[in-house]
Amino acid sequence: MRLIAPRSFAIVLASSLLLAAPATHAQDAYARGDVVYMAPDGSLLDYVPSPDEVVVRYDRNGQRVLVDPGGRLVAIEVPAERYFNGDIPGHPDADAADEASLGNEGDFSTGSIGEPGGVTREPLDDNQAFPDAPGTIDGQALDGGSGLTVPPEASAPIKNKSKAEITALQVLLDRGGSSPGVIDGKNGANVAKSLAAWEQINGEKLDPNNTDDILERLRLSGGLPITSYTITPADAAGPYVASIPEDYSQKAALPGLNYTSVTEMLAERFHMDENYLKELNPGADFTIPGTIVKVVNPGPNKSGTVTRILADKARKQVFAFGETGQLIAAYPASIGSSDTPSPSGLVAVERIAFNPGYTYNPKINFQQGSNNKVLNIPPGPNGPVGTVWISLSKPTYGIHGTPEPSKIGKTQSHGCIRLTNWDATELGKMVKPGVTVEFVD
Repeated sequence: MRLIAPRSFAIVLASSLLLAAPATHAQDAYARGDVVYMAPDGSLLDYVPSPDEVVVRYDRNGQRVLVDPGGRLVAIEVPAERYFNGDIPGHPDADAADEASLGNEGDFSTGSIGEPGGVTREPLDDNQAFPDAPGTIDGQALDGGSGLTVPPEASAPIKNKSKAEITALQVLLDRGGSSPGVIDGKNGANVAKSLAAWEQINGEKLDPNNTDDILERLRLSGGLPITSYTITPADAAGPYVASIPEDYSQKAALPGLNYTSVTEMLAERFHMDENYLKELNPGADFTIPGTIVKVVNPGPNKSGTVTRILADKARKQVFAFGETGQLIAAYPASIGSSDTPSPSGLVAVERIAFNPGYTYNPKINFQQGSNNKVLNIPPGPNGPVGTVWISLSKPTYGIHGTPEPSKIGKTQSHGCIRLTNWDATELGKMVKPGVTVEFVD
């Protein structure tokens, strides 16, 4: 199943576009922290197009929109608070939208990775040949027996469940090899996609509204969804950084892009949304060793051997298949955008790097602030590519982690496949060089 764009909203908006605004409007800076830029399909651009890529126009209601030189709609400027509260007609994940505003967005472009020889992003060439033609491998067509199929919709919709009940479902899905992304007690598109994949992985239907059955399954697979955890001296000690600067030259000056707090570190360890972790522990001081807090109990990482990967651009999901063609894991993902698309057809995994550095090259990718030199940005979970880089045979494209897991599946990327750090780590430990990755529309 493909995500359905909110056509009525996009059509009404597109049809109401006026001629280009006067120069005084078009030259205004539009990279403001109180707004986000929504693509026509309702997803969130996680970068700000440069002024030479778009023109600012206004609809009849005075709302700012960005269009390319050919007049095609690139993005709609939306107040961050409206977007993350789901108060947008046709929002693809409205009922799971974050409650906090976006804040300062920064540029999340995926650039080159710091590795021997220096890798830099090459412009996409629609005519460039891949190792195999789309839909083939070693010259052989991929048929239904290959296992490269997208799971159908889940057997039952989720109805009127509490945050605690949704949390239990998310934990069960996570343990069963079908990641819902951040566990936050919210129902939405990532949960629905995860449920469909869980049913294919496990070969049975699951009623998401049967909480008693879900709790019994959890009891048999590692215990209840919420457990207690005691803050250790190592947890409190870090190392941590006070904050992660937006400017890439300031990032490059840091010794490492570490976590900024104990709560951020624990949220990632337990596959949680950081705000949800704080909500479960009102008044708790996470900096004091010995403090007992409530955390999600996701269970151990998936293990196995992945032999093929499918990246579904429209569904915003990655599927990992085992040696016999069976689906063994699924992950929500941010995959490409309309102006910086992901590759098409088949590529292959070339190498896997854990805790990778990042090389910023403004001549290849994008202009970040006033930086006009190549910068070597140190590794860390808050680095531009997170904790894992799975390099692909299409130069400078890969599968990687992210410093902002709550946006996975809700944003677009600059061509690469972005997963949560924990999902990218899990996948990275199950793949080897030579594994094929097929991009499908």
